[in-house]
Amino acid sequence: MSIRMQPGLRLLVLAAALAAGVAAVVPAAMAAPAGLAVDAGQQLAAFLQDEMRERQIPGLQIAVIQRGQVVLARNFGLASLQYQVPVTDASLFSINSATKAFAGVAVMQLVQEGKIDLGAPIGQYLTGLPVAWQAVTVTQLLNHTSGLPDVLDQRSGKLVGPQPDDADAAWQAVQAMSVEAAPGERYRYNQTNYVLLAQLIERQGGQPFVSFVQRRQFDVAGMPRSGFGDAKDVVAKKASSYVLDRGGNGYRNVIEDFPVFMRAGAGINSNVAELANWLIALQSGRLLAPASVERLWQPTSLNDGKPAPWALGWPTIGRDAHRAVAGIGGGRSAFYVYPDDDLAVIILSNLAGGQPEQLIDTVAGFYLPALRQQRGGAYAAHLLRKQAASSGFDGLEQKLAAIRRQHGLSAPTEGDLNAWGYRLLAQQRTKQAVAVLQLAVQLAPGSANAHDSLAEAHEADGGTALAVAHYRRTLELDPGNTHAAARLRSLVAR
Repeated sequence: MSIRMQPGLRLLVLAAALAAGVAAVVPAAMAAPAGLAVDAGQQLAAFLQDEMRERQIPGLQIAVIQRGQVVLARNFGLASLQYQVPVTDASLFSINSATKAFAGVAVMQLVQEGKIDLGAPIGQYLTGLPVAWQAVTVTQLLNHTSGLPDVLDQRSGKLVGPQPDDADAAWQAVQAMSVEAAPGERYRYNQTNYVLLAQLIERQGGQPFVSFVQRRQFDVAGMPRSGFGDAKDVVAKKASSYVLDRGGNGYRNVIEDFPVFMRAGAGINSNVAELANWLIALQSGRLLAPASVERLWQPTSLNDGKPAPWALGWPTIGRDAHRAVAGIGGGRSAFYVYPDDDLAVIILSNLAGGQPEQLIDTVAGFYLPALRQQRGGAYAAHLLRKQAASSGFDGLEQKLAAIRRQHGLSAPTEGDLNAWGYRLLAQQRTKQAVAVLQLAVQLAPGSANAHDSLAEAHEADGGTALAVAHYRRTLELDPGNTHAAARLRSLVAR
């Protein structure tokens, strides 16, 4: 399931690419969906356009489902930078590891038919596995608590073994590796889990995994254009996939490689309209009975009773209110379902690392005012960026306080501000980066990472003494921060 980055055409200066791409195809005002005021619809469009510029996302689709109906569906930007092709309703996007949510549904369909027991060891269904693997339960595969070694080297993005493009050799190699933990002892995201689940679905479902999903999910939900494929396959209307070049000065093409034996973990191409059909079918009882859907999304636990981050194929977004379950893939495609609020949001993009999942709570907040008060920090950061652009970066703390009072928003997260600050550093706007990262420290004074980022900004801006002070504070908070230790030694030695 590796994603190989291939030097592509150094397309355009990013600002020019986004100006041409976004402005050309996004209307100035977005028509307001049912239940959303016109000005709120315009605010939502402005927020998404701003985030696309900030994150340098070439193309994006969004859909919102409320009470079983699609109330918003929009296209933004370019599906292809090379050929200047806009995103349309027909465009398809890679959903990468969000495919695992489909695998979870497939397993539950077989559970519902009495063909799989979630608590059963995988050795009950599959033969020839290493002895140490056989006791891992189906649930532990689904929620990544199996403790098994990973068939994908996360550092290189390639299959393990001496021949990184040989699926059979990789599968033999991973079975010879030692297990990493006892089943259920700890969480670790792992592609081996979903290779085994594909084999399980094929054995108990009586057909190849891809065929099972096609017949039991795509065909039932109404997803005629959706399917499996990677860069080796011809996929009509597929949006090109990109990653930012080093330094953020252009794009590279992403060559997607989703081996067939791993396609329970990644490989689906779809669009927001068809994913909306799938989510509606899932929640309306056409794919699973309501009790099975509830079980699918029920949080799971480790052996010690502590919560695991995943349910059954779906990451869980745990909090006191407005809980969500998700599908997230490749840092570029995501959907959240808010079961208690009868709401779902889907955002697909063609930029690996664009992280649209970070935008979903903010979009949902336009429909759930209480969530906006709880998780509205990204929108607060958006409004603060607009105000800083017009009136400067002085007094950001006071500007943010006024924005929060006016709009009833929570504070931006450290991550929101850190990302903004580093984008400014990449643009060599060091003084503005210092101002933003100083605000992050003011909001999270006990965060070693916030101090480390601010120190880096001061260093880039020539403020050596301030950089030293914040690197020292970083190490007080986190003595194991190797970046701060190395930079401090270098600065003090000068």
